[in-house]
Amino acid sequence: MLSRTAESLYWMARYMERAESTARLLTMGQRMAILPGAHHRDEWRSVIRVTSCEDRFPSGVQVREIDVVEELLLNIDNPSSIRACLARARANAKAVRTALTQDMWEAMNEGWRKLDSYDVAEARQDLPSIIDWVKTRAMTFRGATESGHLRNEGHDFLRLGGALERAQMTLRLLDVKYYVLLPELDVVGGTRDHYQWTSVLHALSGSRAYHHVYGGSYSPWQITDFLMLNRQFPRSVLYCFDQVAYRLQRLSDLHQKEAACDARIRDMVGGLTGTTSGEIFRRGLHEIVQRTIMDSNQLGFEIAEAYHFG
Repeated sequence: MLSRTAESLYWMARYMERAESTARLLTMGQRMAILPGAHHRDEWRSVIRVTSCEDRFPSGVQVREIDVVEELLLNIDNPSSIRACLARARANAKAVRTALTQDMWEAMNEGWRKLDSYDVAEARQDLPSIIDWVKTRAMTFRGATESGHLRNEGHDFLRLGGALERAQMTLRLLDVKYYVLLPELDVVGGTRDHYQWTSVLHALSGSRAYHHVYGGSYSPWQITDFLMLNRQFPRSVLYCFDQVAYRLQRLSDLHQKEAACDARIRDMVGGLTGTTSGEIFRRGLHEIVQRTIMDSNQLGFEIAEAYHFG
């Protein structure tokens, strides 16, 4: 496979995953903004921090919902905005049109300019329906990929890009919201913590799955275990790293050579395997999350180097 084809497939999957994740973060922001004390905590700023867009907002100024909608939904010049992600995903899809099935192309192409017609006021008013539309588009694309795409090298690059992007979004959310999981909080178990925790789980589409694993109770250890270490939840960090390791191993076997990214992902999986949530808290949740983010960023660079992305 040509490097530019592999790169387009990889980034197409990443941009679709990023668009869906950003849509879920907007829902989380709305949920958290109505909690008591949300104004003092500047909850919308936490959303832009997760998307690494804080430099686009003045420090010391309250971030408003309408500002976030403009920047993270509609701003085509912001590579983390939903509109930009969908446009870039389609551009990559168009570049490798023959590597996609008809269903994949239709899922990518249908209504792709929908957001062009919105101004900020209209988008804010229709935000729930827009979020549902974005999530449906992303899930339709994944469904088309899983049901019709050959399990070949191109499929590995698609799944590799999606899994790495998903892991990074979970890590960034934990990095920004880790303080609600710290056992030392003076109101742990109170109403505010309950809604903060459930909002984080909702942002990762994990509320129902969490209840299947832990029942109706919430604790910092259980939520950290679920989002970092659970090998059955598709948005947990370790699950995603397992997927990345599997895809990189397949590609390594195919090309009959190993690269720095192969060794790194083995170390990353090994570092989390066998670790407990209690050990994470003893070593420092924030420190571990930040180090894992740095490792995953470096992994992305090494993947690009190994497969000669532009």
